[in-house]
Amino acid sequence: MKILINGEATRTQAKTLAELCTALGHGLDKIATARNGDFVPAPERAKTLINENDSIEIVAPRQGG
Repeated sequence: MKILINGEATRTQAKTLAELCTALGHGLDKIATARNGDFVPAPERAKTLINENDSIEIVAPRQGG
């Protein structure tokens, strides 16, 4: 299916937000996620289904000063 990840069109076979994060290499990372503008807490990612044309935001914290 086709979705947007951080504004970029992407194709994925992932069915849930957790599967998508793992497929993108963020499986164990501390990240923030949103689906269609709604924040999705880490414990909810496995239950959050991804649909065609969804907009997903994935944000990783940065260190530095």
